[in-house]
Amino acid sequence: MAEIARASRLVINRTEALERLRASVPPNVRTVCETLGNAGFQSVAVGGAVRDAILDRAPGDWDVATAATPDQVLALFKRTIPTGLQHGTVTIVTGRGALSHVEVTTFRGEGAYTDARRPDHVRFGVPLVEDLARRDLRVNAMAYDPQNHELIDPYDGMADLEEGVLRAVGPTGNVFEDAVARFTEDGLRVMRAVRFAAKLELPLHPDTLLGITPALPSLAKVSRERVSDELRKILATKQPSLALLPAWHSGIISSILPALAGIQIERWAERVDRAPVEARLGALVADLGVLDGQRLSAKCVKQIGDLLRALKFSNEELTVASAIAAASPAIAVAWTEPALRRLLSDITRPRAALAVALWHGTSRSPELAAQASTILARGDALATSELAVTGNDLMTELGMPAGPAIGKTLRALFERVLDEPALNDRSTLLGLAR
Repeated sequence: MAEIARASRLVINRTEALERLRASVPPNVRTVCETLGNAGFQSVAVGGAVRDAILDRAPGDWDVATAATPDQVLALFKRTIPTGLQHGTVTIVTGRGALSHVEVTTFRGEGAYTDARRPDHVRFGVPLVEDLARRDLRVNAMAYDPQNHELIDPYDGMADLEEGVLRAVGPTGNVFEDAVARFTEDGLRVMRAVRFAAKLELPLHPDTLLGITPALPSLAKVSRERVSDELRKILATKQPSLALLPAWHSGIISSILPALAGIQIERWAERVDRAPVEARLGALVADLGVLDGQRLSAKCVKQIGDLLRALKFSNEELTVASAIAAASPAIAVAWTEPALRRLLSDITRPRAALAVALWHGTSRSPELAAQASTILARGDALATSELAVTGNDLMTELGMPAGPAIGKTLRALFERVLDEPALNDRSTLLGLAR
C-alpha cells in the first residue's frame, strides 16, 4: 500500500475540496438544484464533474441527481427534453447552446444486469446513498449539494484521492469482492476502470485490479462499438500505458485484442506513449506488422485491418492504423532512397507523416526517420497524381488516345521518378513519354 500512496499526484483535504466545488459549479446547475430543493426534493451534482472539480481539473458536463420523479421534474421547469424517462432522465434547457443543458436523473436503484451492460429494470424512490452505490469507482460516487455546501461521500472517494488509489464502489468493505460485483454487472466497467487509471494518473488498488479478471466474460458481452470507444479514450490520454499495462496484466487485452496477448506489454506500451495521438492505434498493433521485402505487405494490412474491424473501428481509422503498423518493421531494414520512397508511396502521403512519427519513437537509430522526413519535406512524388504531367497532358501534347495506355504510361513515369525525383519535370516527363 505504501507504493500505491506514493503514486498520488494530488493530496487534498475536504476544506479545499469544498471550496473548489463552490467555485466550480456553474450558475445554471446551481439554479436547477435550488429549484428542485426549494420544491422539497434533495438535489445534488454527481459524477465526474464533482471528482474533477475536487482535483482542480476542468470539469466536463455537470449532471444532477434528484429525489424528484421525472414527472415532477417536468412540472417544475418550462423548457425540458424527455431524454430517457424510462431511466429517470430529463434534460433541462436553461439557455442557448449545449452548455445550457442540464441532465437531471432521479435517484434510482437497479435490478440484475442480464446482458452485462444495462440493468433489467430501475426503481425510483431510493435514497441518494443507494443511487451512488451503482457507480463504478469510489471517486465517481461522490455528490455535492450546492444549496447546503455539502460534500456527500458515503463510499470514501475522497479517501481514495487522498491516498492516490482507485477502488470499486461496494458496500462489503472487501475491495476484491466489491470490484468483482461492480465489474461483473456491467462488463464495460473494466475498460472504464483502466481508462480512469490513465486519465487521473492514479493506479488501481491491487485487489480492484484482481477483480477485473473474473469479470472478463461480462466484457465479452459488451458491444464492440462501446469497447472501441473506451479504447479511443485510453489512447487519447496523456500516458496510455497507465491503462494498457493493467489492461494487459488483467486479461482485458487478451479479450479485446487477442493477437497482442502473447506479446510482452513492455514491447509496445512505451511506444504507444511516444506516438502522436493520431498514430497510437497503429502503434498499439505495430508488433503485428510485416513487410513484403521492402514494400508494404497487402496481406499484413488486411490482417491488421480485420483485427481492428472486429472492434468496429471506422474504415478510416483501420486504414491509417493498418498501413502504419504494417510498415513498422522498416526500422530493422537498411534503406536506399528509391526503396524508401516506394514504401512511403505504399503507405500514402496522408499517412506517411504518422508512420515517420512512429519510427521516430520506435527506432533506436534515427537514420530511417530522418531519411523519410527529408523525402517528405523535399516533396518527392509519392503517387502518380503528384507527377508534373497528367493524362490530359499526354493526350494533348503527344496525341495519345484515351485508354489503358495512358495509365500504363503514367505508372511507368512514376517508377522512373521514384528512382530519380529530379525527373519530375513536365518537359522531361513528356520527353520520356515520347
